[in-house]
Amino acid sequence: MIRVARRDALHEFLTARSIGSEIYYPLPLHRQEALKGLGYVEGDFPEAERAAREVLALPMFPELREDEQETVVTAVTEFLS
Repeated sequence: MIRVARRDALHEFLTARSIGSEIYYPLPLHRQEALKGLGYVEGDFPEAERAAREVLALPMFPELREDEQETVVTAVTEFLS
């Protein structure tokens, strides 16, 4: 997992290069339907809300080869440059 201010743009950038990445929690927990009854609103947990906007999961699994790791690192570096 990484945090980046332009998370959605990075996700699209990686997808265009056939590099998988995922946004698992686009809404913080207090804004999800299952917890709506607690009465929390946007702004109640600003750090959780910021994290939900910025967190992106990069490929990570035991079979990920070193050259594949380099491909991901190079693409992220290129995007951030």
